[in-house]
Amino acid sequence: MQTVDFYTGQTRVLTALRLQQPDRVPHFEIGLDRGVKRKINPASYRVADYFDWDAVIVDDRSLPGYRVEMLDSAGTVFRDQWGVTRKLTSELIAHPVKAAVENAVEVKTWQPPDPDAPWRYEKLLENVKEYKGKKAIIATFADPFDVANDVRGANQHFADFLRNPDLIDTLAEKITHYYRRYIRNCLEVGVDVIFIAGDYATTRGPMVSPEKCRRHLIPYLKTLVDETHRGGALVVKHTDGNIMPIIDQLVGAGINGLHPIDPNAGMDMGLVKQQYGSQVCLLGNVDCSYVLSWGTTEEVRTDVKRCLRQAAAGGGFICMSSNTIHSAVKPENYVAMVKAIREYGVYPISL
Repeated sequence: MQTVDFYTGQTRVLTALRLQQPDRVPHFEIGLDRGVKRKINPASYRVADYFDWDAVIVDDRSLPGYRVEMLDSAGTVFRDQWGVTRKLTSELIAHPVKAAVENAVEVKTWQPPDPDAPWRYEKLLENVKEYKGKKAIIATFADPFDVANDVRGANQHFADFLRNPDLIDTLAEKITHYYRRYIRNCLEVGVDVIFIAGDYATTRGPMVSPEKCRRHLIPYLKTLVDETHRGGALVVKHTDGNIMPIIDQLVGAGINGLHPIDPNAGMDMGLVKQQYGSQVCLLGNVDCSYVLSWGTTEEVRTDVKRCLRQAAAGGGFICMSSNTIHSAVKPENYVAMVKAIREYGVYPISL
C-alpha cells in the first residue's frame, strides 16, 4: 500500500480514489449555486479556498465558449457547442429546449465541435498553475449518453433504442471520439481526475434496460475510462437514480469512483460499500433533496455521520452532497456539512 507522509488535497483525493485511507475523508462539490455561495461569503470568489475543498473543478458546460450563440434579447436562450438550444434557469446547468438534429439523415451528418479549441483549457491551465500538487485538478463533462439525449432530443433518442439502435451508436461514437481527444488534452494540461456526469437512471431504475445499457452505454463509458487510464489519471462516474440493476456494469467499466449513491432513489450507501467498496471509491451521499434543503443543522450533522459510518472505514470514500449544492440548499446547512466532515472525518473514524 502506498503511504503519504504529508497529505495535500490532491494526494487525499487520489488516495481515496485508489481505495486507500488518507489522513481524513476528502471533500469537494461538483457544483455550488452562486446564490448559496454569496450568502455564505459574499466577498469570496475562490470557492475551493474558502471551503478548503480538496479539489478544484472545471465543468466544460460552464466555460464561456460553450455558449455559441445567444438567441434572445434577454440573454437567457442560447445555442450550445453541440447545436442544442438551451434556456438558463436558476440552476447551474441550462435546460435543453430544442434538439440539434431532427431526423436520421441529420444524425449521420452532424459533427461535434473542435476539441482542440484553446479556450477549453484556459481555466484548467489557471488551476494547474495555482493548485497543482495542492488540490486535485478535476475536469468535468457530460456522458455521451447525456449529450446524445440533448442532441437528438430525449423522446426521439429513447425511441431510437427500440426503432433504430444503429443511430444510437452513430451518435455515441461521434461524441465519444470528441471526448477521447478532450481527455487527452486535459491530461496534457495536468488534470488529475476526469469526472463524467450524466444520469443513467431515475429514482425508479435505469433509463434503459440492463441489456441495452450493456450494448449502447457501457462500451462508450469504458472507452473514456480506458483513455483516461492510459494517460495516468483516474475516473469518477456520476449518475443519480436507482442504479442497482446496472451497478455491476458501471463498476466493471473500470471507473475509480462512483457518485453520488442517490439516497432519494433508495440507494443504500452501507450496502453499496459492503458489496463494491473493494472495487470502487464511493462519493456522496449527504441528502441534498431534504436534509440540506429543509432540515436543521443538527439533521445535517447526523446525516454526515451516517455517511461516514456507512462508507468511510478503510478509505475509498469522499464525502459530498448527494448531487450538488443547488439553489434550494440552506447556506447554513452546507456550512454545517463541511464542519461535520472536518470534525468527524479524521482517520481512524470514531463515531
